[in-house]
This record gives sequence, C-alpha cells and structure tokens, in this order.
Amino acid sequence: MSNDHDTALAAADALVAAFAEGRTDDYFDAFAPDATFVFHTSDRRLDSTQEYRALWQKWSEEDAFRVLSCDSTDRRLQLLGDTAVFTHSVTTRISTTAGEEALRERETIVFHRAGDGDWQAVHEHLSAATV
Repeated sequence: MSNDHDTALAAADALVAAFAEGRTDDYFDAFAPDATFVFHTSDRRLDSTQEYRALWQKWSEEDAFRVLSCDSTDRRLQLLGDTAVFTHSVTTRISTTAGEEALRERETIVFHRAGDGDWQAVHEHLSAATV
C-alpha cells in the first residue's frame, strides 16, 4: 500500500475513533469548514460543518444524544489522486432520552488532501442498512 493510502486511511480511522469515543471537537475538526452532509435522518443536506455541529448540539440539548460506541466493518478506501473515498458499515450505539439504541448504517466519507498534505473530510453520506 502506498503512503498516501495509509495516511488517508489513518485520517478515516481518526475520524471514526473520535466519533466513537465522543470526542466531538476532534470529530468536527476532521471536516473541512465547507463540508457537506447527507443523513437519512435529516430532511435536508447540511452545507457546512458548523451547520452539522449546531444540529448535533440541538440533539444533545433536546434529547440528551450521546454516542456510546461505533464499530466499523466492511471497510474500503479508494485513492483517487488528492481524493479518497472511504466506505464502511457501522453499528453505532447511542443513548437519548428514549434509552439506548443500536443503529446499523452504511457510510461514505470523502476526503481531500489539503495543501499541507493532511487529509480532511469534505463530505459524509449516511444511509440506513437494509439488513
């Protein structure tokens, strides 16, 4: 594997780990400010990391939303020059005022290599797993 592949995969691993461990600052810092987000749980596309962060804050305040864990499987990273596409299946355990729940979803995260060589997420798409 190339060094570019390894560093892009490491960026994906760091993003998923921050999400799984509830390190929200690290999680949101993994995204470009103008990243876009498409979630099956939202009625619209989110057009910035700040917009997503505000929605997350609303979930936290109104529903006591908290990520308990996230397991990533069936992982694949495709390297396309300065773009990397990371796809995987996730099982996320969350806690809300309604109790604990396990969500089974599929996710695509698109990364772009910045001028300093670091990989930054620029798009995330999450869909419900059909199984």
